[in-house]
Amino acid sequence: MTAAEVHCAQCGGLLHPDEGQVFLVCPYCGSAVYLDASKVVFHWSLAPTLGEVEAGEALSRWMAGNETVKDLDRKARRTETSFAYFPVWLLKIKDGDGHRIHLEPAAATSVTAMREMPLPAGDLVRYDSALEAQSVAPSVPLDTVLGWQANVGQRPENIAETSLVHVPMYTYKYEYDGKPFTAVVDAASGRVMANLFPAKAEAPYRTVGLATAATFVCLAGIPLMGLIADPQEGMALGATVCVIGGLIAAPAAFAAAAWVASRV
Repeated sequence: MTAAEVHCAQCGGLLHPDEGQVFLVCPYCGSAVYLDASKVVFHWSLAPTLGEVEAGEALSRWMAGNETVKDLDRKARRTETSFAYFPVWLLKIKDGDGHRIHLEPAAATSVTAMREMPLPAGDLVRYDSALEAQSVAPSVPLDTVLGWQANVGQRPENIAETSLVHVPMYTYKYEYDGKPFTAVVDAASGRVMANLFPAKAEAPYRTVGLATAATFVCLAGIPLMGLIADPQEGMALGATVCVIGGLIAAPAAFAAAAWVASRV
């Protein structure tokens, strides 16, 4: 890359990066830009709204929620906590009369769920070089991300704007039942993201649901059976049995569901 080839993505002004420099500020308009091969893109960051204590509390609430195994917040053992500004590629893609935002991690990570994290444009601020010591360096080239988009049928002309955004992240490593797991807390929004985690077992819930459904299907068939057996009074008798059976089965099903929820 020669200096003559580098222009600001905002104002088009000629930039003069030093050898090896990738983060710089346009001297004409003040935009923060990132140099990726021969491309110049906007460079933003998000300001953290959570400290380490608040991020840890957000993680505990998630662990105690409905997605994870019961009492994960008490039974898990946290082994490592780290903070960094993690880079993501932000693509603004034309979609009908408007635009939609697509995110891709700009560095290696096991938590690909960050593709779905909220990234409001109004919260983006110019990247400050003072953050560089805490920032993860991008290792996924923009060309690679654009190639992924082309592979799913996204035409280059539909990508209206590309930006590199450094997002404040707390990374937590923890152990549960002797197995290691990783969760990430977005320090800007408080959202917890994890690809693999100790999830609730679905089989007990499905068993209770199927048993309840089968019970009520059988009860619903009793009036019809009564009608077949005795066309005069059989249906009324069957309906009575059905109602009584339902009044007994409903609390039993509720109790079974509560018992499963208290232990899974």
